[in-house]
Amino acid sequence: MVLIMAWVAATPLWAGDLETDLASIQQRWAEIQYQLPDDKKEKAFETLAGDAEKFVADYPGRAEPLIWQGIVLSTYAGAKGGLGALGLVKDARKSLEAALAIDENALDGSVYTSLGSLYYQVPGWPLGFGDDDKARKYLQKALAINPDGIDANYFFGDFLLDQGEPERARTYLQNALQAPDRPGRSVADAGRRKEAKALLETL
Repeated sequence: MVLIMAWVAATPLWAGDLETDLASIQQRWAEIQYQLPDDKKEKAFETLAGDAEKFVADYPGRAEPLIWQGIVLSTYAGAKGGLGALGLVKDARKSLEAALAIDENALDGSVYTSLGSLYYQVPGWPLGFGDDDKARKYLQKALAINPDGIDANYFFGDFLLDQGEPERARTYLQNALQAPDRPGRSVADAGRRKEAKALLETL
């Protein structure tokens, strides 16, 4: 049985199915995050979190579904807000750490970007697990893997702004604006660039 599963996991059909399902989750996430009104996001992310859970179950042992489960849960937490969000961000961290243990380079090191953003946006002790030192380490690792990535640059720029380093932040936010387009991610890229521009206008 193990040998059969190993063979299936290696076939192009498996990879193709994963890529199709991944693209569906990514597209829906971008639509919710950047196109839905704020008062409809929480419910939509709750539904997408269920889809992400199924995605993880459908592809055991793969890092990509776990990364996107972490992303969905963390943005669901942001939409939910308040103390009710803390359980979601803890679940998000758990998914991302599981992905990290499988393949740190999956999706161009997205797991490091996602973990880093969690660590500086979540409150610190005693409410949460926020940790700026860990955030910096993870975000720098994300940039080492994907130096031209829009998310890696945006989140490090946002982090530096949060840390009171506006001039350094400017460099990375500008890099985010100049990052290459990602195939099939036009909604997400446009939304992220809009966020980067908004931060740059505050400097």
